[in-house]
Amino acid sequence: MGDMTSEGASISAGIDLSQFYQVFFEEAGENLDNMEQLLLNVNVESADDEELNAIFRCAHSIKGGAATFGFSDVAELTHQMETLLDKLRRHELQPNSAMVDVLLQSGDALRAQLGRHQGSGGDVVDTTDLLVSIKSFVEGGNAAPSPSPAPKAAAAPAPAAAAPAAAAGPGTRLLELQVGPLDDLSLADNLVELFKEITDLGTIEPLDAGQSSDGMRRFKILTSSTDNDLLDLFTFHVAREQVKLMPLGTGFGFYEGAPGAPPAEAPSTDPGYGFFDDAPGVPAGAAVTAAPAAEAAPAAAIVPTRAATPAKTEGKPAAMDQTTLRVSIEKVDQLINLVGELVITQAMLAQNSRELDPALYQQLTSGLADLERNTRDLQESVMSIRMIPMSTVFNRFPRMLRDLAAKLGKKVELVTQGEATELDKSLVEKITDPLTHLVRNSCDHGIEMPEDRVARGKSEQGTITLVASHQGGSIVIEVRDDGRGLNREKLIKKAREKGIDAPDSMTDAECWSLIFAPGFSTADVVTDVSGRGVGMDVVKKNITSLGGTVEIDSAEGYGMKVSVRLPLTLAIMDGMSVGVGEECYILPLSSVVESFQVQSNTIKTVAGSGRVVEVRDEYMPVIELEKVFEVPRFDFEHVSSIMVVVEAEGGRVALLVDELLGQQQVVVKNLEANYRKVNDVSGATIMGDGRVALILDVGSLVRRSRH
Repeated sequence: MGDMTSEGASISAGIDLSQFYQVFFEEAGENLDNMEQLLLNVNVESADDEELNAIFRCAHSIKGGAATFGFSDVAELTHQMETLLDKLRRHELQPNSAMVDVLLQSGDALRAQLGRHQGSGGDVVDTTDLLVSIKSFVEGGNAAPSPSPAPKAAAAPAPAAAAPAAAAGPGTRLLELQVGPLDDLSLADNLVELFKEITDLGTIEPLDAGQSSDGMRRFKILTSSTDNDLLDLFTFHVAREQVKLMPLGTGFGFYEGAPGAPPAEAPSTDPGYGFFDDAPGVPAGAAVTAAPAAEAAPAAAIVPTRAATPAKTEGKPAAMDQTTLRVSIEKVDQLINLVGELVITQAMLAQNSRELDPALYQQLTSGLADLERNTRDLQESVMSIRMIPMSTVFNRFPRMLRDLAAKLGKKVELVTQGEATELDKSLVEKITDPLTHLVRNSCDHGIEMPEDRVARGKSEQGTITLVASHQGGSIVIEVRDDGRGLNREKLIKKAREKGIDAPDSMTDAECWSLIFAPGFSTADVVTDVSGRGVGMDVVKKNITSLGGTVEIDSAEGYGMKVSVRLPLTLAIMDGMSVGVGEECYILPLSSVVESFQVQSNTIKTVAGSGRVVEVRDEYMPVIELEKVFEVPRFDFEHVSSIMVVVEAEGGRVALLVDELLGQQQVVVKNLEANYRKVNDVSGATIMGDGRVALILDVGSLVRRSRH
């Protein structure tokens, strides 16, 4: 099969469908995610009708869009899935785990097919085995004999079914289609051209020759498709309230016995009042079409709303109010940059206005105070746009664990807590891989085999718990398991084999942190799941690069917990500004522990390892920022006497500075993208007076003190 993307784009010369591609791919992705979640949660012993209907609707929606764009490989697979799901929801078949597996694999195949059409490349996805498996389930099993044909058979968008349906055959019916009122009447003609291209939906011809004073266009349709299939096509391009299907009565110039003419006794009234099949709240006796009754649930097709709109509700919004709006991430980033500039300008105004007499400039100072408050509110509001719930990360793990546990022969349950906790989108993308590795690790190394668990008096099913919560200005994500935990002796022995210094006097916390050493693995057997010696060190490196920390807690025989702490956002942070000579530096407030004045005689020099200061019976390294950044000094008698204790990567250092300038929110600018990488600096910001202040990389300073 050739690449269908170009084929889809050329369906109609009248309409450029490519403008709708992105919406379709996003909707299809959401439907696939939704379908996967529903399949993972379905109870095969007592499947809930609503669950099966919801899964069916997901497949149906993808099929409708794929048929519209001419992605026949996607449409063919979803059509077969739909047939199986339809039998399941009508209780003609009893669901089992093998069916769930095949449907999940089909979802993966659809993802690959859609990715290919979207332009990500890759080979054509071979779905032959999947189609055979689905058909065997449909035909075999405990299928009850169906008195009527499968509801979707006539609308199959597979290439084989693309023969013109012009001749009236069994199951076909005549409908009147009304489109409008439209400002541009040519749009309706373009839609008709599109309809003609998709020949398996039937034939269509105008009833009013395009002449209309009320902006409405009327067409005669001869089709064997259901109303939902037709609406899926039209309402993707035109608002739902502008499309109406109704039975076609006599009186439209048909002569008696004309091919496709409705029988003379057919009622010309519309008892359905414009309702389509199976619409919620459809009046009794309104089933005016011969559509199969199996369409029991409204199809959640590409357009999110399917509410029917009787004429008497004119003046009210016809469709349900959409609660979300799709905006490209570039626009949001641009908005954040502009707000950042606004914050800088506001800080500059605030700084300059401090010298003014409040009594003389009362209105100005009052206005500036309002500006400051509104700017901060705007900043928080704009930042919240980028925040997305952790559920987007957590939702990928149930499927992964199901496959992994089956591969390893283990029984694992996943429990998630705090899915509503929000995190910056840029962080979500970067934290997904480290979390995936931690979850796989827990399943592979942590959770024991069912027989081992029973022998130890545990339930044979292990539990992995994912917890997200806000703590101060950070988010903490925990990965816990009730498996075997870490073995202290084994870790120390392995470390010594690797040449890592591991004395018996190590605390438990230091011992657990050994697994972050590069190339360290406790796996006895190297598998394709984990244990290749890459992983935990990369996990720590990735999290540290995001300004986060990782901690491990373990109890042998009972399980372990890995806690990842991250800042909520990388774009704006609370900082403490410190002065060194004429320069100003920013320390992330989350890293600052305390500050104090120090006498020069309390700083001791230790041979070979620089200077240290005693703080409450604890010695910590001293770092002079003046020397680190070679700050020029002109007041030669000055002695720095203020120390700021900062903490990162499990270590503390005392920074020697001249003065504390204050605390403020700063807009982080990427120095590497705009200049180059600078040692011990993580970014820069613009201060209220227009000067650039460097944001210090506390982790790098702590590492410097260790070396």
